[in-house]
Amino acid sequence: MESRIRILCEGAVMLALAQILSYIAPWRLPDGGSVDAAMLPIVVFAVRWGWAPGILVGFVFGLMQYFFANGIAVSWVSILGDYAIAFAAVGAAGVFRRRRAGIIRGCLLAGALRFIVHWVVGATIWAEYMPETFFGMTMTGPWFYSAIYNGSYMVLDTALITALAAVLYKTLRKYMLAEDIPQKQ
Repeated sequence: MESRIRILCEGAVMLALAQILSYIAPWRLPDGGSVDAAMLPIVVFAVRWGWAPGILVGFVFGLMQYFFANGIAVSWVSILGDYAIAFAAVGAAGVFRRRRAGIIRGCLLAGALRFIVHWVVGATIWAEYMPETFFGMTMTGPWFYSAIYNGSYMVLDTALITALAAVLYKTLRKYMLAEDIPQKQ
């Protein structure tokens, strides 16, 4: 019981931290997407507690992003895809639970999975809103446009959280490896 309460409390703290970090974005695209450090607390939580709690916290954070951060959507399907499922995928970083340097691999996996979700949603749901040119390039189809659009911020976002995780690794190592939690004998 104590462990569940601890997971719940830490999840709430990480959700709050992620939400605050999402408001500090040096770059935002006009139709959604930004470069910020908001994924990092979700990844740290997932690496500490595992993929199932990580996916749940990511899912909740995705909904918070839509409702509290002026989310952009065209239907309930885009809300689920671009917010709930995309950020739930971030929690999959928990497959590297309690592994040394798992936070680095977790950041890379989280960024890749979130990009894939945004890419598919962008190419299927947002396809009708595709411009003829983007960043000076002629758009040849929705899959190409979605890859360029979502890649333009997801590569930077993933690089940012990975760099921050590398800098913070030594400080957070005991926390992420859950060395502060008594192990069952």
